[in-house]
Amino acid sequence: MVTLSPVVQAYAWGSRTALPELCGTPSPAPHPVAEFWYGAHDSGSSLCSDGGGLDARIAADPVGELGERVLAQHGAGLPFLVKLLSAEQALSLQAHPSPERAREGFAAEDARGLAVDAPDRNYRDPNHKPEILVALTDFHALVGFRPVARTVALLDALDVPALRPYRDMLDGQPDAEGVRAVFTTIVTMPHTALDTIVPQLVTGAVAYLGAVGVGGEWAPEATTVVELAERYPTDPGVLGALLLNRVSLDPGQAVYLGPGQLHAYLRGVGVEVMANSDNVLRGGLTPKHVDVPELMRVLDFRPLVDPTVRAVPADRGIPGETDYPTPEPDFALSRIGFAHGSAPVTYRPDGPEVLLCTSGEVRVREGTRVEVLGPGGAAWVPASTPEVTLTGTDGATVFRTRVGDRATGTQPH
Repeated sequence: MVTLSPVVQAYAWGSRTALPELCGTPSPAPHPVAEFWYGAHDSGSSLCSDGGGLDARIAADPVGELGERVLAQHGAGLPFLVKLLSAEQALSLQAHPSPERAREGFAAEDARGLAVDAPDRNYRDPNHKPEILVALTDFHALVGFRPVARTVALLDALDVPALRPYRDMLDGQPDAEGVRAVFTTIVTMPHTALDTIVPQLVTGAVAYLGAVGVGGEWAPEATTVVELAERYPTDPGVLGALLLNRVSLDPGQAVYLGPGQLHAYLRGVGVEVMANSDNVLRGGLTPKHVDVPELMRVLDFRPLVDPTVRAVPADRGIPGETDYPTPEPDFALSRIGFAHGSAPVTYRPDGPEVLLCTSGEVRVREGTRVEVLGPGGAAWVPASTPEVTLTGTDGATVFRTRVGDRATGTQPH
């Protein structure tokens, strides 16, 4: 067992205060702090407390670090990446590829001679990127295409004349193909048309909010439109946002994003776990590269009725443990909470783990070695670890990320 120092990602949409305050470092930071990465990604591997990188540690002893099961099912690399994420502004409207499309796209861009870090590159690795985010604060996001009847109701409520043709297209074809047709029209719309339509949309959203107030049925959607248009006044993503579920999460609630689900995180702090990839296909709300034809190949236009993940009590005999089940074999996520007087938790890992503390203090013991994790502190537990004991203060929380089981489709112990 070793502790992990995260790779800090200073993206412009991050907060200068949220993660520093969570982790007890100087606040405000001199630059936006968007993500802390805990893992072994090629673009940024965590440093271990013994001085080496986690990627090098795994490469030196893949059997001891990953275990035979993970090696057989996933190969010699850690298949997941753990993040702390803090969004103060909206991230780009984006989606992630399926495993097959990621491999094809990566190989095709390699064949074209595109550098992995080229700004117009879509595929920086050959992996898919399903992900789950668990809110640590109130968290807001756009997640997946909304059921069509609900989108028609939203457009009726905003009553924007320029959007009536799209409302009628959806009403006449209330399925995935109708959504595809409308989104295609939006994402390929010339800026001259957006210069006219976006201001009309803002006017309709403001009028709606003025009429019904912040408690209106569509107030969150109307407010989001106004906020996005203020930052991206000629971006098709402002219109694209009208087609997506607007989700508000309380702390402890989660959303899961499978391949092809269009989404954009708006604001909040959360724990994010994903397959070990950095592949992003953008569709708007960004000055970065947008490849519309490739995005259209990736997107899943089927309406997503409920993007949230229901947390369920774990059945592994660990008091206070809650699972966030997903269908993904690359990762499995659970949360262990401690209260006053909670007994220490002891278990035997079934493969490698990253333990991430988000509140309180958690003592991690392996044999005679003890590490104390505060908020933002993380430990790497190799597969060869025979037993781990966790002891938490009152209100302490630790997230436990493991590798799923590709052979059986079940979550590991």
